[in-house]
Amino acid sequence: MEFKNVTATQAANIYYDGKVTSRTLTFEDGSIKSLGIMMPGEYTFNTADAEIMEMLSGDLEIRLPGEENFKTLNTPESFNVPANSSFDIKIKSVTDYCCSYIK
Repeated sequence: MEFKNVTATQAANIYYDGKVTSRTLTFEDGSIKSLGIMMPGEYTFNTADAEIMEMLSGDLEIRLPGEENFKTLNTPESFNVPANSSFDIKIKSVTDYCCSYIK
């Protein structure tokens, strides 16, 4: 997929000592996405806005809010995360993702 007519923020978003990185894209309509890479590890992410996480490639498991167990994703696959919540993720191989923020 290709995005057109976007502004890319030059500075990277860097989390977990550089094991998770992304770049922010802002579209003409004001919507925002981030494109990134996650290295193997276990992470917890907090959300302010609702998110649609598109996992484009990789080997991973997720645990969404209110769930007890992790679920294996078969990439490419996406999942939704409610606003003001958090989710846990286990990355087993380098994972490519796109996050859409829902206002």
